Amino acid sequence: MQNLDNEPICVRPASKGDLPQVARLAAQLVRLHHALDPARFFLVEPIEDGYQWFLGKEIERKESIVFVAERVIDDDKSIVGYAWGRLEPRDWMELRDECGRLHEVFVELSMRRSGIGKRLVEETLQWLEAHGAPQIVLTSAWKNEGAHRFFESIGFRRTMVEMTRDRAGQSSATGSP
Repeated sequence: MQNLDNEPICVRPASKGDLPQVARLAAQLVRLHHALDPARFFLVEPIEDGYQWFLGKEIERKESIVFVAERVIDDDKSIVGYAWGRLEPRDWMELRDECGRLHEVFVELSMRRSGIGKRLVEETLQWLEAHGAPQIVLTSAWKNEGAHRFFESIGFRRTMVEMTRDRAGQSSATGSP
Protein backbone atom coordinates (compact mmCIF):
# COMPACT_ATOMS: atom_id res chain seq x y z
CA MET A 1 0.00 0.00 0.00
CA GLN A 2 1.29 3.43 -0.97
CA ASN A 3 1.74 5.88 1.91
CA LEU A 4 0.01 9.10 0.90
CA ASP A 5 0.72 11.09 4.07
CA ASN A 6 3.40 13.18 2.37
CA GLU A 7 1.69 13.20 -1.02
CA PRO A 8 -1.57 15.13 -0.87
CA ILE A 9 -4.21 13.79 -3.23
CA CYS A 10 -6.93 16.17 -4.37
CA VAL A 11 -10.07 14.65 -5.90
CA ARG A 12 -11.85 17.26 -8.00
CA PRO A 13 -13.90 17.64 -11.19
CA ALA A 14 -11.77 17.40 -14.32
CA SER A 15 -11.05 20.42 -16.48
CA LYS A 16 -10.18 20.58 -20.17
CA GLY A 17 -6.54 21.05 -19.18
CA ASP A 18 -6.57 17.65 -17.44
CA LEU A 19 -7.69 15.76 -20.54
CA PRO A 20 -4.26 14.77 -21.92
CA GLN A 21 -3.33 13.12 -18.60
CA VAL A 22 -6.78 11.57 -18.16
CA ALA A 23 -6.64 10.22 -21.73
CA ARG A 24 -3.28 8.59 -20.92
CA LEU A 25 -4.89 6.77 -17.98
CA ALA A 26 -8.02 5.90 -19.97
CA ALA A 27 -5.81 4.39 -22.67
CA GLN A 28 -4.29 2.07 -20.05
CA LEU A 29 -7.81 0.96 -19.09
CA VAL A 30 -8.75 0.36 -22.73
CA ARG A 31 -5.57 -1.66 -23.31
CA LEU A 32 -6.29 -3.73 -20.19
CA HIS A 33 -9.78 -4.55 -21.43
CA HIS A 34 -8.50 -5.30 -24.92
CA ALA A 35 -5.88 -7.67 -23.48
CA LEU A 36 -8.61 -9.47 -21.51
CA ASP A 37 -10.74 -10.02 -24.62
CA PRO A 38 -9.59 -8.52 -27.94
CA ALA A 39 -12.69 -9.82 -29.73
CA ARG A 40 -14.96 -7.83 -27.38
CA PHE A 41 -13.04 -4.61 -26.71
CA PHE A 42 -11.81 -2.56 -29.66
CA LEU A 43 -8.46 -0.79 -29.67
CA VAL A 44 -7.84 2.02 -32.13
CA GLU A 45 -4.42 3.63 -31.86
CA PRO A 46 -3.63 6.20 -30.76
CA ILE A 47 -6.43 5.58 -28.23
CA GLU A 48 -5.34 8.63 -26.22
CA ASP A 49 -6.52 10.99 -28.97
CA GLY A 50 -9.92 9.35 -29.17
CA TYR A 51 -10.39 9.38 -25.42
CA GLN A 52 -9.29 13.00 -25.09
CA TRP A 53 -11.94 13.95 -27.66
CA PHE A 54 -14.60 11.72 -26.09
CA LEU A 55 -14.09 12.77 -22.46
CA GLY A 56 -13.82 16.38 -23.59
CA LYS A 57 -17.41 16.06 -24.78
CA GLU A 58 -18.45 14.30 -21.57
CA ILE A 59 -17.16 16.99 -19.21
CA GLU A 60 -19.34 19.52 -21.04
CA ARG A 61 -22.54 17.48 -20.58
CA LYS A 62 -24.66 18.52 -17.60
CA GLU A 63 -25.59 14.89 -16.88
CA SER A 64 -21.97 13.72 -16.84
CA ILE A 65 -19.06 14.11 -14.42
CA VAL A 66 -15.38 13.22 -14.63
CA PHE A 67 -13.38 13.39 -11.41
CA VAL A 68 -9.59 13.30 -11.24
CA ALA A 69 -7.23 12.38 -8.43
CA GLU A 70 -4.36 14.82 -8.56
CA ARG A 71 -1.13 14.13 -6.66
CA VAL A 72 0.81 17.19 -5.54
CA ILE A 73 4.52 16.91 -4.68
CA ASP A 74 6.10 20.32 -4.11
CA ASP A 75 5.06 22.25 -7.23
CA ASP A 76 4.59 19.12 -9.36
CA LYS A 77 0.99 18.08 -10.02
CA SER A 78 0.02 14.90 -11.82
CA ILE A 79 -3.25 13.08 -12.45
CA VAL A 80 -2.98 9.57 -10.97
CA GLY A 81 -6.58 8.43 -11.36
CA TYR A 82 -9.98 9.34 -12.73
CA ALA A 83 -13.62 8.30 -12.60
CA TRP A 84 -16.41 9.05 -15.06
CA GLY A 85 -20.10 8.83 -14.28
CA ARG A 86 -23.29 9.90 -16.00
CA LEU A 87 -27.00 10.13 -15.29
CA GLU A 88 -28.83 7.72 -17.60
CA PRO A 89 -32.52 7.70 -18.58
CA ARG A 90 -34.83 4.71 -18.33
CA ASP A 91 -33.74 2.04 -20.81
CA TRP A 92 -36.45 -0.37 -21.94
CA MET A 93 -33.96 -2.56 -23.78
CA GLU A 94 -32.01 -3.21 -20.57
CA LEU A 95 -35.14 -3.08 -18.35
CA ARG A 96 -33.26 -0.53 -16.27
CA ASP A 97 -34.90 2.50 -14.72
CA GLU A 98 -33.26 5.92 -14.49
CA CYS A 99 -29.92 5.56 -12.76
CA GLY A 100 -26.45 6.87 -12.38
CA ARG A 101 -23.85 4.85 -14.21
CA LEU A 102 -20.27 4.60 -13.05
CA HIS A 103 -18.74 4.13 -16.47
CA GLU A 104 -15.04 4.08 -15.59
CA VAL A 105 -12.62 4.30 -12.72
CA PHE A 106 -8.88 3.84 -13.09
CA VAL A 107 -5.89 4.47 -10.84
CA GLU A 108 -2.24 4.30 -11.86
CA LEU A 109 -0.75 0.94 -10.96
CA SER A 110 1.85 2.45 -8.61
CA MET A 111 -0.89 4.27 -6.67
CA ARG A 112 -3.33 1.39 -6.19
CA ARG A 113 -4.40 0.07 -2.79
CA SER A 114 -3.98 3.55 -1.32
CA GLY A 115 -7.66 4.56 -1.16
CA ILE A 116 -7.62 6.70 -4.29
CA GLY A 117 -10.02 4.47 -6.24
CA LYS A 118 -12.46 4.43 -3.34
CA ARG A 119 -12.30 8.23 -3.04
CA LEU A 120 -12.91 8.64 -6.77
CA VAL A 121 -15.88 6.27 -6.67
CA GLU A 122 -17.33 7.91 -3.55
CA GLU A 123 -17.12 11.39 -5.12
CA THR A 124 -18.75 10.13 -8.30
CA LEU A 125 -21.53 8.34 -6.41
CA GLN A 126 -22.19 11.43 -4.29
CA TRP A 127 -22.43 13.59 -7.42
CA LEU A 128 -24.78 11.15 -9.16
CA GLU A 129 -27.00 10.80 -6.10
CA ALA A 130 -27.06 14.59 -5.53
CA HIS A 131 -28.25 14.93 -9.13
CA GLY A 132 -31.14 12.52 -8.60
CA ALA A 133 -29.82 9.03 -9.37
CA PRO A 134 -31.94 6.54 -7.36
CA GLN A 135 -29.36 3.80 -7.88
CA ILE A 136 -25.91 3.41 -9.41
CA VAL A 137 -25.08 0.75 -12.01
CA LEU A 138 -21.72 -0.27 -13.42
CA THR A 139 -20.27 -2.93 -15.66
CA SER A 140 -16.92 -4.61 -15.30
CA ALA A 141 -14.98 -6.94 -17.56
CA TRP A 142 -15.85 -10.55 -16.75
CA LYS A 143 -12.21 -11.52 -16.15
CA ASN A 144 -11.43 -8.50 -13.97
CA GLU A 145 -12.00 -10.24 -10.62
CA GLY A 146 -9.98 -7.61 -8.75
CA ALA A 147 -12.42 -4.95 -9.89
CA HIS A 148 -15.38 -7.14 -8.94
CA ARG A 149 -14.00 -7.59 -5.40
CA PHE A 150 -13.32 -3.85 -5.13
CA PHE A 151 -16.83 -2.87 -6.22
CA GLU A 152 -18.46 -5.48 -3.98
CA SER A 153 -16.40 -4.20 -1.03
CA ILE A 154 -17.99 -0.77 -1.43
CA GLY A 155 -21.57 -1.98 -1.71
CA PHE A 156 -22.19 -3.04 -5.31
CA ARG A 157 -23.82 -6.39 -6.08
CA ARG A 158 -23.70 -8.54 -9.20
CA THR A 159 -26.86 -8.26 -11.28
CA MET A 160 -26.16 -9.10 -14.94
CA VAL A 161 -23.72 -11.08 -17.06
CA GLU A 162 -22.94 -9.90 -20.58
CA MET A 163 -22.32 -12.71 -23.04
CA THR A 164 -20.84 -12.47 -26.52
CA ARG A 165 -21.00 -14.89 -29.42
CA ASP A 166 -18.43 -14.36 -32.14
CA ARG A 167 -19.39 -14.94 -35.75
CA ALA A 168 -18.51 -18.42 -37.06
CA GLY A 169 -14.88 -18.56 -38.09
CA GLN A 170 -13.95 -15.63 -35.87
CA SER A 171 -12.33 -16.78 -32.65
CA SER A 172 -12.22 -14.99 -29.34
CA ALA A 173 -8.97 -14.89 -27.41
CA THR A 174 -10.83 -15.52 -24.16
CA GLY A 175 -12.16 -19.02 -24.64
CA SER A 176 -15.32 -19.96 -22.78
CA PRO A 177 -15.96 -19.18 -19.12
